[in-house]
Amino acid sequence: MVESDGFGKSSTRETGAGEVGGGEAAQALRAILQTQHLRYLIIFTWALGLLASVGFTIAALWFVGTVAAGTLRGAVERHISDRVGAGWGLVFPAVATATTAAWAAAPLLAWYSGHPFGPALAATLLVCGYVLVFSQLRASPWQALVISSPYGVAAGIILINMWGGPLFWPFLSILPLTASGLVVLVLMTVLREERIRAFQAHQAHLIEELEAARDKANAASDAKTNFLGVVSHELRTPMNGVLGAAQLLGSTRLEPTQREYLSIIRNSGDNLLSLLNDILDMTKIEAGKMTFEIVDVSTEDLHKRVTGPFQAQAEAKGLDFNARFEGEIPAVVRGDPLRICQVIHNLLSNAVKFTDKGEVSLLARGERLEDGRARLDFAVTDSGAGIAADDLARMFQPFTQVDVSSTRRFGGTGLGLTIARRMANIMGGEISVESTLGEGSTFTFSVEADVVEWTRQTAAEPIHADIKDGRPLSVLLVEDHPVNRMILQAWLDSAGHIPATAENGQTGVEAAGEQRFDLIIMDVNMPVMDGLTATRAIRDGQGPNQDTPIVVLSASARREDHVAGLDAGADAYLNKPIDFSALAKVINRVSGGRAGVRALVDAGETAAAA
Repeated sequence: MVESDGFGKSSTRETGAGEVGGGEAAQALRAILQTQHLRYLIIFTWALGLLASVGFTIAALWFVGTVAAGTLRGAVERHISDRVGAGWGLVFPAVATATTAAWAAAPLLAWYSGHPFGPALAATLLVCGYVLVFSQLRASPWQALVISSPYGVAAGIILINMWGGPLFWPFLSILPLTASGLVVLVLMTVLREERIRAFQAHQAHLIEELEAARDKANAASDAKTNFLGVVSHELRTPMNGVLGAAQLLGSTRLEPTQREYLSIIRNSGDNLLSLLNDILDMTKIEAGKMTFEIVDVSTEDLHKRVTGPFQAQAEAKGLDFNARFEGEIPAVVRGDPLRICQVIHNLLSNAVKFTDKGEVSLLARGERLEDGRARLDFAVTDSGAGIAADDLARMFQPFTQVDVSSTRRFGGTGLGLTIARRMANIMGGEISVESTLGEGSTFTFSVEADVVEWTRQTAAEPIHADIKDGRPLSVLLVEDHPVNRMILQAWLDSAGHIPATAENGQTGVEAAGEQRFDLIIMDVNMPVMDGLTATRAIRDGQGPNQDTPIVVLSASARREDHVAGLDAGADAYLNKPIDFSALAKVINRVSGGRAGVRALVDAGETAAAA
């Protein structure tokens, strides 16, 4: 393994029979690469120390050479940083020892400088060099001895130079002092690492115990959830039998007292079934088995399903119930209508239940979002007693009710709001609450949904073309265009009338001279004979349809064309494309003759208003 001193020293720790621990060596090398700036800082401080004894030139040369060696070493380390586990681990101590040799030149330069402070500086640099190496390689003292060997060579050269001199024994006495300090450093490191290993082992044991306790708690929670789910589900079967039998019994002849007892059975059974449903929903949510169906939901239909059951309940208690819309409400969204209704039903049920006077309101607010989505807020506001600020935090906890007495008064498990919030969270929404004591509360269910339609095409109202006495009409349809003729004929057939057709004005006049009709529908622009000429011919002739109401059809909407049609003898003038609702109004007035049809024109209820 490579260990770094943080200042440029490194070594390898052998694992097994001299194998290099690639993973640990790589970590040490990364630490070296991350702290290279400290290496150059120490080199700079050593150069400052040399400057006072050897002069600027020699100190600068040593600084440049040592920095160059460090830079070369950094390049080598970066080059082989990814190959430590492939037999390259021994390169690191070699590179570190070579770099230390450059550093060890500093005490020799100080010793041979001839400066009075040179020997003291040399001794100081040697001690500092050993401390730097052993402080970072204290967990591997044998490797520290190898990497610090250049300092030992420098110390040996100095001792040989001082042999027989007055400074030999004083300098030699520094060596055991330094060695003892390094031994203490290594021993303290070993003891500290032993304590760390003991603490880590104890911590690992505690983690195992906590994990075992967690697994037991989860198992107990799962067992509880499964038990409640099975029990609540199985109890529904006999409860359905009880309630079904009670309904059948209610359809028989019973005395008043028996019917009162039966009512108690049914009400109690309904309450018990509601509690079972709450428990079953809660267990499904906890077990992660709550299913949601994503379908197209009409917001208008959803609003009716939500408000319908509670409007009557509120009115029965003497409360005002208001429902309104705000903002941009999409017509159709994607979601689960059953679960959305369940959440809002819970909020409305609580509002009606806990409000004795005043009103309950539901505000549906919409907001257009990006990517074809919308935010919907359903705010339920009541004028009840309100909720204290301290109680708001625990309102959504399971089996919790703010007022304990409410359990006796209203019943319930205290699961309603918990289930509602968790369902809202599963749907990606949230339930928030604002309340003031004595003034009431507002619960808001907010959720986002994909929009299918922002506006929905409303179904056209049915057009009734019947006459008052219900008798089918005989209608002459004069139209040259076959498609228009087919559409008008089909519409008249669907209304139960009897149409006859003619392709131009001439054949229309001939048909009108042979048979009596209740109504004539006459196109204006036709070949052979136009509609206005044919109308005048029918009015001027002595045939059976001289006083039959005539409706003129034309693609022209100019006022003068309308007047020309009425002057030709028509009783109403309708524009193309045909407005069947306007034509139906004419047909409904046929029983009043020409005067009845012209009354529509005078009232401006057709396109022929003159």
